[in-house]
Amino acid sequence: MQRYKIPASEVSVSEEIKKSRFITLLVPTDGVAAAKAYVQQVRERYSDAGHHCWAFVAGAPDDSQQLGFSDDGEPSGTAGKPILAQLMGSGIGEITAVSVRYYGGIPLGTEGLVKAYGGGVQHALKHVETLEKSAAHGVSATMRLYLTCAR
Repeated sequence: MQRYKIPASEVSVSEEIKKSRFITLLVPTDGVAAAKAYVQQVRERYSDAGHHCWAFVAGAPDDSQQLGFSDDGEPSGTAGKPILAQLMGSGIGEITAVSVRYYGGIPLGTEGLVKAYGGGVQHALKHVETLEKSAAHGVSATMRLYLTCAR
């Protein structure tokens, strides 16, 4: 039986970097079709933004058949891959990240873009509550886990 974490709900974080506004959204998505549908919803919701860069791990975290990403017009490798790298490093499955960028007039350069897109997802992941999913032979169950920290 395979067990892995999935997001419990949507998370949104926003930050400004050199006058560009980045909105990073993380959402649970079960499957590639759901991930692509969510990306389209974000494109429609933020239709006035310059870029809608995204990545998804649409199944179990180790299922390379359900991965995807896009730089959406940013220089190749500066947005989608850093977003995907953060998702894969989290160990969370069935998750889609979309980073919306409103350009502020100051170029960030390739290194700046990698840091901005990857950093936005890293920041958002700190706010994700997770559920544990167990899957065996096409059957799955999901449990909510509550973690408390003693101080």
